[in-house]
Amino acid sequence: GDNAYSRGVADYLDMLGRQAFGTYRDLIESVALHPIMGCYLSHMKNLPADTQTGRVPDENFARELMQLFSIGLYELQMDGSLRNDANGGPIETYGPADISGLASVFTGWSWRCTQGLTTACYFSDPGTPSQYTGRMAGYTRFHSSDAKSFLGVRIGASLFSTPYDSLKVALDRIAGHPNVGPFLSKQLIQRLVTSNPSAAYVGRVSAVFASSSGNLGAVVKAILLDPEARDEAQLTSDRFGKVREPILRFTALSRATGVHSDSGFYQLTSTIDEGQSLGQSPLSAPSVFNFFRPGYMSPGSRSAQSGLLAPELQIANETTAAGYVNFMAGLIHHGVGRAGFEGTAKRLDIQLNINTDDSHPWLVLADRPSELIAEINQALMYGTMPPTLAQKITDTVAAVSGSDALTTRRERVRAALLLTIASPDFEVQR
Repeated sequence: GDNAYSRGVADYLDMLGRQAFGTYRDLIESVALHPIMGCYLSHMKNLPADTQTGRVPDENFARELMQLFSIGLYELQMDGSLRNDANGGPIETYGPADISGLASVFTGWSWRCTQGLTTACYFSDPGTPSQYTGRMAGYTRFHSSDAKSFLGVRIGASLFSTPYDSLKVALDRIAGHPNVGPFLSKQLIQRLVTSNPSAAYVGRVSAVFASSSGNLGAVVKAILLDPEARDEAQLTSDRFGKVREPILRFTALSRATGVHSDSGFYQLTSTIDEGQSLGQSPLSAPSVFNFFRPGYMSPGSRSAQSGLLAPELQIANETTAAGYVNFMAGLIHHGVGRAGFEGTAKRLDIQLNINTDDSHPWLVLADRPSELIAEINQALMYGTMPPTLAQKITDTVAAVSGSDALTTRRERVRAALLLTIASPDFEVQR
């Protein structure tokens, strides 16, 4: 049921965490064989082509594996720019024949089963929660025995080739494709550092991807330690950095302040509502293309006039601007998540430590507002808060007073946090 499926999704996330710094080749195999991905992109229980009925294998995963998870639509140079054909146009990385050839590779995969690889087992629904975790099993009798051609590779026709034999050839070919390095490197830079990396930056990271045989830990290290990422002159550049997506603003505040869960389970409810919440919730993207596109430009904006990408602005609008501040004000004052269990006060499950710990260091500093703001500046903005903003917040906080000394201190910290996280300077990370 839902509980087992939730366990599977949690296991999928755990798998991504375990393999985040390993090789791309190992990661993409675990993604392809996870039963949750098998359900989501529907290659679970995929059957070979049948010329009698006209049935063809489901092409969902084969297409997205190429378009989104590995090589993208067009051939790239190492620096992420397009390769051009003789007429100056882009060169497509794959076509319909590659999708159908690769779709045949993803036939014969289904739930692991206690009865062995039987027909009944292939078509069954899981009887145990553990079937949602780990890997799908390969059933040779339901794997296409036809020849399979894709991306310039051919797997010969064979009645005895196992699903795993075909998968190995396919993933070796995909992981070795020259597009993977630049395609992934540029998007990782956009997620971790800046929406508009220079071609040289992308090229340096792609070179590390190639020289390390796709070691993702080495790639992330190269991204974060690159001269372009460490250049302090970029702190004042209006072409560098990225808009923080709403979930990451929420986690930044939670980490900086410290959070407490009454239940111990951190029972966060959905944050997808635009008007009352963040307009974004983990694992709730509206489509396989995620919440926003890496190539998005915000229409009519100054960033677009300058030719700059701003992916995260694709989910920003007037409603989310208000919803975000309302949600964060609620978090800062009352907490978030589910209401308390029996035996606990009926407050919300997740509370910032400033509300549960009377000796929180920021409460101690609240009598000296400028020192408090300096601490919050370091914790939430890494010391980049403009002096004019720091002064405005300091003056506002100094004017706050409550019914007693502790209340005053708590209200001062709350005001300082809310004004900081509502500022454009916090919402853009450099």
